[in-house]
Amino acid sequence: MNDSPIRVAIVEDHQLYRDLLKSALDEVPNIDVVVAASGSTHARLLIHPGEVDVALLDIELADGNGIGLGVVLRRADPDLHIVLISAQDVLEILTTLSPDERKHWSYLSKSSSTSLTMLVETIEKASRGEAVIDPELLLRSKPRLGTRVSSLTPRQFEILRLVATGLSNQGIAELLGIASNSVVNHLSAIYATLGIPEGNNARVSSVLAFLNDTSRPAA
Repeated sequence: MNDSPIRVAIVEDHQLYRDLLKSALDEVPNIDVVVAASGSTHARLLIHPGEVDVALLDIELADGNGIGLGVVLRRADPDLHIVLISAQDVLEILTTLSPDERKHWSYLSKSSSTSLTMLVETIEKASRGEAVIDPELLLRSKPRLGTRVSSLTPRQFEILRLVATGLSNQGIAELLGIASNSVVNHLSAIYATLGIPEGNNARVSSVLAFLNDTSRPAA
């Protein structure tokens, strides 16, 4: 087991928020903030392949945007995992990523109930290759009429939303009080309704469909 701390880069152009993030994460024993950059240009100078495990990127940067920066950084270092942070609800930005690429990206909203605990858990999951989407935004998500996601049963929609939070089949089963094989059966039906072939990318593709076919009323 690797007991080395998770090496984190913070890219945030608001100095106060950047300093607060760094101070908070510096207190977490298994996290080492190795870069605190003020923007896209600064980040490209400081973040080198193999030296960062998780990059925490603000989407709205004065000299660029987090998703563009993340794409550039991951081209240089395919082992890097990205956690996007945004003050705006722009979840649909994740639908521009391919299923293969999507699994390396997580998304949290500054305006939701995101806490330090959630942020740390997201960083830890991201470092293990798990994608996380802000659960508060997912909870508010409703299917748009006429979409394939709107054709799912209420139970199937609930399970797909839990998949989008990053829960495993076993985690979903325990949360809902059902058998694991029931979750598998529900997922097979979900994939069929969404027109997604079962396989390695089916789970990620179904989450992308969820993001594409849902919207969130203003909080």
